[in-house]
Amino acid sequence: MPTEQPTTATASLALLRQLEWRVRHAVENVLSGEYRSAFRGRGMEFDQVVKYSFGDDVRDIDWNVTARLGEPYRKKFVEEREVTLMIVLEDTPSLQFGSGAQSKREALLELAGLVMLLGAVNRDRVGYLHARPDGYSFREPVRGRGAIMHAAATLIGRPAPDLSIASAQKTDTSIPWRLLARSAPKHSILIWLSDFPPGHTPDGWSVMQRRYNTMGFRVDDPWERELPTGESFTAYDPMEGRLVTLTGSSSERSAHAAWRAVREQSWQKLFPDPLSRLAITTEQNRLDALVRYFHARMHAR
Repeated sequence: MPTEQPTTATASLALLRQLEWRVRHAVENVLSGEYRSAFRGRGMEFDQVVKYSFGDDVRDIDWNVTARLGEPYRKKFVEEREVTLMIVLEDTPSLQFGSGAQSKREALLELAGLVMLLGAVNRDRVGYLHARPDGYSFREPVRGRGAIMHAAATLIGRPAPDLSIASAQKTDTSIPWRLLARSAPKHSILIWLSDFPPGHTPDGWSVMQRRYNTMGFRVDDPWERELPTGESFTAYDPMEGRLVTLTGSSSERSAHAAWRAVREQSWQKLFPDPLSRLAITTEQNRLDALVRYFHARMHAR
C-alpha cells in the first residue's frame, strides 16, 4: 500500500472551509432531522425513550409513554449514538474526462468532500479508502471536525492517477473489500463513489450490502448522457491516452446509446434500490443534489 505523499492540503482545506458553511446551513435549516432519518437509517437496537423533536421519524413515537406523560416521546436506537461513515473513492483514469470547465474527477472529489463534511457536522465517525490503479490509501474512521476536515483535505488533495502509466499498463483499480469489511462496524454507511463502467460488479459485493447500508454516487459528463450535435468533434480519451474524433454518425450514436443502456443495467444491479444511488452531471450543484437525495429518501421512508 503506497504511503500518502505531500499534497496541496492548504488549498484543499480552503475549499472545504468554503463549503462547510453551506453544509451547516443545509443541515440546520434545510435538511433538519432528515439527515438522521434518511441518511443514517433506522437503528437496529432499542436504547431509551427521549423527547420527540421536530424532524424526528414519527414512526418511532412511543405512544404509551406519550399518552402517560402528555407530550410526545420517541424510541431512540443504539445506532444513533454514533454512526460510522466510510467513503470509497475509486479513482479511475476515465474520471479525468471533461467536456466542460470541470472534469468528472473534480466534481466527484467535491461530492466526496461534501459527504465527509455532512458527517463532521452531524458528529459521525468518518473514514475513507482511495483506490487507484497503482494502489490505495486508507484512513481509519475518525471523529471530530478537525480530524475529519484534515482527512477530507488529504483525500481531495491527492493527485490524479498518471494517465500515461495507466494507459500503458491497462491496470484495473482494485478495492480491498476485505479490509473495508473489517474497518467499520456492522450497519455503518458505505458510500462508493466511482465511474461505474458496465459490468463492474466486484467479488463479495453481496456480503458488503448485507453488512453495510450501501450507496453509490456517480458523476456523469454531459457528453456521456447525450453526444453533442454537429458534423464532428474531437475529445481526449483518458483510457486510451489519445484524441478521438467522432463524426456524429448514426452508427456512433447507436453504439453510444447501447453503451449507456448496458451501463445503467450494471449500475442498477449494483444498487437495486433507486434511493441507494445518486447520479448527477458535472454541471449540477453537488450540495443541492445531496439535499434532494436526502429529501427523496425521507419521503419514501
